[in-house]
Amino acid sequence: MSVHAGLLTVAEFLKLPAPEEGRLELHHGEVVVMPPPKKGHQKIQDRALVLLKPLVAGKYVVRGEMAFRPAPEHEVWQADVGCVSLERDDATADDEYLMGSPELVVEVLSPSNTVDEINERMSICLDNGCLSFWVLDPKRKRVSVTEGNITRHYAETGEIACSILAGEIRVRDIFE
Repeated sequence: MSVHAGLLTVAEFLKLPAPEEGRLELHHGEVVVMPPPKKGHQKIQDRALVLLKPLVAGKYVVRGEMAFRPAPEHEVWQADVGCVSLERDDATADDEYLMGSPELVVEVLSPSNTVDEINERMSICLDNGCLSFWVLDPKRKRVSVTEGNITRHYAETGEIACSILAGEIRVRDIFE
């Protein structure tokens, strides 16, 4: 839901006060209020974070609610979980946002997400540095992983392989 008339730059966006509840993102210059995640959403984010950390140790930093700027002037987003190389993380000052998309973006589907919204997010991330884009579907207990122009779907009994991981993640471990 847009909350400001007219398009904003990142500099203008950074001057806005924080909302009473949730967080703000900047999508194509429009300010959008993102509601706080519900408990089930947070549990899945936390499990993905815990499962990813040992598989990228020494090469990537993993964070929940990772803020980034996929495009320079009118975008500030947060990935539910993101992985960024140590080099890019070190090059980002503590008071700045990561420029470009994290190398791995994990999004947990919510009932309010639309197919268009997720597809657009995936497309923009992949066009701006993301190597692997994951969509976690709690309702179907399924994970879709897109790398380049190939998407693989993993059912609850599957194991996710990804170009930046030093191992695999069992889908059931994400949704338990």
